[in-house]
Amino acid sequence: MNKTSAKILIIDDNEDVLLSAKLLLKSFANVIHTEKDPSVIPNLLQKETYDVIFLDMNFTQDMTSGQEGFYWLTEIQKIDPLAVVILITAFGDVEMAVKALKNGAVDFVLKPWQNEKFIATFTSALELRKSRLELENLQSVQKQLSTDIDKSFHDFIGDSPEIKQIFKTIKKVAVTDANVLILGENGTGKELVARALHRQSDRKDKPFIKVDIASIHTSLFESELFGHIKGAFTDAKENRAGRFEIADGGTLFLDEIGNLPIDMQIKLLTVLENREVARVGSNKYKSIDIKLICATNMDLHKIISENKFRKDLFYRINTVEITIPPLRERVEDIPLLAEYFLRIYKKKYNKPELGLSPFAIEKLQNFHWPGNVRELKHTIEKSVILSERNILLPNDFILSASEQETDNLNFNNYNLEETEKNIIKKVLKSCNGNITKAAKQLGLTRTSLYRRMEKYNL
Repeated sequence: MNKTSAKILIIDDNEDVLLSAKLLLKSFANVIHTEKDPSVIPNLLQKETYDVIFLDMNFTQDMTSGQEGFYWLTEIQKIDPLAVVILITAFGDVEMAVKALKNGAVDFVLKPWQNEKFIATFTSALELRKSRLELENLQSVQKQLSTDIDKSFHDFIGDSPEIKQIFKTIKKVAVTDANVLILGENGTGKELVARALHRQSDRKDKPFIKVDIASIHTSLFESELFGHIKGAFTDAKENRAGRFEIADGGTLFLDEIGNLPIDMQIKLLTVLENREVARVGSNKYKSIDIKLICATNMDLHKIISENKFRKDLFYRINTVEITIPPLRERVEDIPLLAEYFLRIYKKKYNKPELGLSPFAIEKLQNFHWPGNVRELKHTIEKSVILSERNILLPNDFILSASEQETDNLNFNNYNLEETEKNIIKKVLKSCNGNITKAAKQLGLTRTSLYRRMEKYNL
């Protein structure tokens, strides 16, 4: 067996036993601490994490019953529930060995020991410790991924020049580990850009962990980001890895970073500078390797001037800055997005024949969309659910009272055909695409109106 980075603690009141065990194991571990007094165990475990702990069962106060050993076994497990403890005694028997295993020890050795058996016991214990740590991390990752997996996610879509430029930036930045700051109004797709950056990076097979800063109670920030150990605070009933640990090797997405309290900004900056994190209640640091992406809808320069956001943190998180324009500034993307969401929801609600009328598209393009792409998506879904025909007309879309539609006709142009076209468009819009009603208002037959619509490509 090659020398490993294992850390071992041996506790026995017999100096000869301590020396013998240390000499035997020095070829298999980098750190071996020996201690005669078991009362220092809590202090040792607060300062260091050990992979294997050898614990004598009988100290000077109690030479034969093993009760002292059982007591310290329990204390060790309170501090580190994943501890791998091997009990040793010169007065062992089967009954005591069984009791030791039931109390959480992983094995039981007798003094004087056989060296080969002692080493084999240590090797097995070391593998068990590794498995326990991997399982804890896997459970933390799985729990977080299970939380995230049900959240709706659709690809970032657009054909406007602004979106095409964002696509180019994503391709350039994704292959680096540069910190990225994504800016944009609510509903513009900041998380979609973050996920696109992750998917096109070398970390795509590792976790993508999102933290919604705005939704975390201020008292839980540190625990959520950095994790905690059992007993660190009232509700800390078990060890828990924080989002930084869970995202190790992958991408950490801090959404709504502008809502981070100023005291946590200092701690976040320290973690980003040192690339290591300690759980709440512990002073043991663990190295982290993450790609950091942050996002906000706030004007960070403004809140920096108000001393609500640290300037040094701002420079740390925005090596590259990506700004997503609001939907009202890329109207040409609305038909593409509307058709995309329609395909999703007509399949979800089993309405395969459903389509969008040109007048409906025009109505969507004339709306200012304060909620951006998210509002458009919800509007399409609602219209699909309530639709009773095979085509969605303008009146199928219930928009807010603050619609900003360009209904006014422009009479600066006195071309009769252009004026007729504009009048027909306005009436059709006011009638929500109802041909019969529009024809009646225009004083035309349905056939005449259809003929003019074909003429003007309406």
